[in-house]
Amino acid sequence: MTTHRLKIHEQYADAVLNGTKTFEIRKNDRGYKVGDEIVFDVVTNEGYAVGEAAKHPLNGEVYRIDYILDDFEGLAQKYVALAISKVDE
Repeated sequence: MTTHRLKIHEQYADAVLNGTKTFEIRKNDRGYKVGDEIVFDVVTNEGYAVGEAAKHPLNGEVYRIDYILDDFEGLAQKYVALAISKVDE
């Protein structure tokens, strides 16, 4: 199992935190596998980790990759859809 540290914009972080966004679309440049974990670093929608984004409650939370949709016609080449769920501690 690998832990991936990924940046996420505030607008998407809010949806992950409240449970309405249960997936991530990412370039598969890390060799994601089912069972791997994701730790999010929230950045502003402009891409900076400052101010309120740095204090976002999603920062440091751990999510597990439950399913990977790969090589699908609707995804750009080398991109995957990752089904994620919160890891209960």
